[in-house]
Amino acid sequence: MRDVTRYKASIVDVVFGERVKVVEPANIYGCEIGDDCFIGPFTEIQRGVKVGSRTRIQSHSFLCELVTVGDDCFIGHGVMTVNDPFVLGGPADGNQELWGATVIGNHVSIGNNSTLLPVTICEGTVIGSGSVVTKDITDPGIYAGNPARFLKPLPSG
Repeated sequence: MRDVTRYKASIVDVVFGERVKVVEPANIYGCEIGDDCFIGPFTEIQRGVKVGSRTRIQSHSFLCELVTVGDDCFIGHGVMTVNDPFVLGGPADGNQELWGATVIGNHVSIGNNSTLLPVTICEGTVIGSGSVVTKDITDPGIYAGNPARFLKPLPSG
């Protein structure tokens, strides 16, 4: 038998707010989760991530280091974040100085299977399923596509 190192999904060194629900298995470590959040199964939330209150993160999502999520957000199933934008044409090989941050404002909904490069998404934005967000979003509205583009403003209500 070959020498294999095995790791189990775990929840370690997390600052949880009140009334947080986590469906295991989940791999959550070194981060902060606000009050009344929901985290679905098969989710990974890495070191240094901050998730605001009343945010829902559905199954199979991945929030890498340098991600901040606001209050009252929805992160759909299979949403992926990226912190290494390959500025050298390939992986940064652990050189975190080349990484970028992702900041998601309050009241943002991100559809299933979307990918977020290091970007800022302003408050009150909806990202359609399967979108790839490659640039900052500074005006609220509905965005979709690859790359994600503005489709229309949100209905006022």
